[in-house]
Amino acid sequence: MRRPKEVDLPKAAINFQNLKEARAIFKYVRPYKVKFIVGLVFIALSSGTTMAYPYLLKQLVDSASHTIKGPYGFTLSPGTIALIMIGVLSIQMIFSYFRIYLFTFVAENAMADMRKDIYKRMIMMPMEFFAQRRVGELTTRISADVSQIQDMVSSSLAELIRGVLTLIIGLSLIVFISLKLALVMLSVIPFIVVIGVVFGRKIRGLSRSAQDKLADSGTVVQETLQGISNVKAFSNEWFEIVRYTRSIGEMVKLSVRSAKARGLFVSFLMFSVFGAIVLVVWYGTKLMQLGTLTIGDLTAFVVYTAFVGGTMAGFAELFSQFQKSLGATQRVRELLKETTETVEIDHNPVDPTYKLEGLVELNHIAFSYPSRKETMVLKNVNIRVEKGKKIAIVGPSGAGKSTIISLLLRFYEPDAGTLYFDGRDARTFPISELRKQMALVPQDVMLFGGSIYENIAYGKFNATKEEVEAAARNANAHDFISMFPEGYQTLVGERGVKLSGGQRQRIAIARAILKDPVILLLDEATSSLDSESEHQVQEALNRLMVGRTSFVVAHRLSTIRNADNIIVLENGEVVESGTHQQLVSLKEGLYKNLTRLQLEHN
Repeated sequence: MRRPKEVDLPKAAINFQNLKEARAIFKYVRPYKVKFIVGLVFIALSSGTTMAYPYLLKQLVDSASHTIKGPYGFTLSPGTIALIMIGVLSIQMIFSYFRIYLFTFVAENAMADMRKDIYKRMIMMPMEFFAQRRVGELTTRISADVSQIQDMVSSSLAELIRGVLTLIIGLSLIVFISLKLALVMLSVIPFIVVIGVVFGRKIRGLSRSAQDKLADSGTVVQETLQGISNVKAFSNEWFEIVRYTRSIGEMVKLSVRSAKARGLFVSFLMFSVFGAIVLVVWYGTKLMQLGTLTIGDLTAFVVYTAFVGGTMAGFAELFSQFQKSLGATQRVRELLKETTETVEIDHNPVDPTYKLEGLVELNHIAFSYPSRKETMVLKNVNIRVEKGKKIAIVGPSGAGKSTIISLLLRFYEPDAGTLYFDGRDARTFPISELRKQMALVPQDVMLFGGSIYENIAYGKFNATKEEVEAAARNANAHDFISMFPEGYQTLVGERGVKLSGGQRQRIAIARAILKDPVILLLDEATSSLDSESEHQVQEALNRLMVGRTSFVVAHRLSTIRNADNIIVLENGEVVESGTHQQLVSLKEGLYKNLTRLQLEHN
C-alpha cells in the first residue's frame, strides 16, 4: 500500500530528539527482527556484488591488451571474465530479490500491526478526543502517515544503507584506482551539490504550492457535490464550474512553473555530470599517455564515478523522504501517547457484579465541555429515576438535554457532582459494563454501510436470524424490509442514505430491542419525522420502553405526555419537574408555555 502521490505530508527536522522518537516506532519491527537482519545482510551482499561489476569490467577491457592473471596464477581469458560477470550479475539479482522481499515483508507486517494499534487506540479514545479533531485528520494518521513510515522501512531505509555502502566502497575504489583522477572528479561535486540544493528548494516550494491548489480544487468538488441540491436549486452550476476552472487554472500555472524549474535543474545536472565525465576522461587520457593508467582503469573509474554521482543525487530525495517520515512518526506517536478510556473490548455477557437494576440518580451535577470550559452547560442538576420508570427531559435548545444523555453514557465526566447507578458511584463500574446495559436511539441515526441485517445485529453480534427478525417486527420494521427484493440483505448505503428517515429510526429501534438494555436513552428520536413515520416509530418506542428505565429527550411534547416524570431544563438548570398534568397546571410555567407555542404552530 503506497502513499498517494498527491498527499504532501509535513516534514520534521532531522535531529537527535526526532530520531529518538522515530526509534520507538521500530518496536513494531522487533517481532520480525530475524528477517530484518537477514535483509540487512542481503543489502550488504547486493552492494558488494554491484560494486564488483566495474572492477570485472576493467579486467575485461584490459584483457584485450594484456594477459589477466586470476587467483592462484590462473590465466583469465576475455570469455572467462565475461562468464564471471554474468555469474556476478545473476548472484546480484538473487540478492536484490531477497533484499526487496524481506524488507517489504517486514514493512507490511510491522505497519499492519501499527495500523491495528492506531485503530484500536482511536476506537478507545474518549468523546472529548473526537470533539477536538476532524475525521479527515484521523484517517490521515492511519493511511498517509503510516504509509509514509512504511515507505521508510521498506524502501528508504534500505536505499539509504545501500547508498552509504555504495558511496564508501565507490569512493575508496576510485581513490585506489587513481588519486589524481579522484581529486579532479571530487573538485566538481561541491559546485553541483550547491546548485542542486538551491534548485531543490525552489522546486519543492513550487510543488507544494501546486499541491495546495490541487487540494483547494478538490475541496471545491467536495463542497459542490455535498451541496448539489443547493447548487441546482439556485441554478449556480456555471458559478461552480467557473470556480473550479479558476482553481484548476492556478494549479496548472504553478505546475508549469515547477516543470520549468525541474527542466532547468535536470538540464544543468546532465550538463554537469557529463561535463565531469568528459573532464575525467580527458584527464584520464593524459594519464594513459604517461603510462600511469590503463584503459580498463579509466573505464572502471568512469563507471564508479557514475555510481557515486547517482548515489549522491539520490540522497537529496532520501533526505526529503526521511524528513516526511519523521514528521509522520511524530504525529503517529502523539496519537499513540493519548490517554484512552478504560474500556474492555469484548462481546462477553455482562459481569454479574455490575448487573444493573435500573435506578439512576444525578446528584448535584455540573458540567462544561472541555473545549468551552468557560460555559457551564449543566448547573447543579438533581434527577432521580426509579427502576423501570419513564422520564422525559424537555427545554429550549441549548438547555443541556442531550448533554445529560452523554453523561449517562459516560462520554464525559461531570465537573462536579456524582452520577449513581443502583446507588453506586458510576466511576466504580467499568465503562464497557455500563454501556452494554444501555441503548441509544438518537435523532440522526447513523447506519453502517452494510446490510439491514448487519445493522440490526450490531446490537447483539451472536443473535440468531429469528431474534433479528423478531426485533424488526417489534420495531415495526419487518414489513418495509420484506418489501425490498433482497430483504434483510438489502444494502443501506453510506450512513443509510438508501433508507428514509423513518426507516432508519426503526432499524435503530430494532437494534436497541435486540440489545435488550436495562436503560434506554432516546435523544429526540422522532423530532425529524413526518406524522405517519412518527406514529410508527412512536408505537415501536412505546413497546421498547416497557419495563425499562427510559430517558426521553423530546422536542415534540405530545410524545411524552404519559411520562412518569418530566424534567424541564433552562440554561442548564432544572426549573420544573412533574407529570404532564402537574406542569400544565402551573400558571407561568415554562413547560406550559412551550406546550402552548407548539399547539399554536400545529
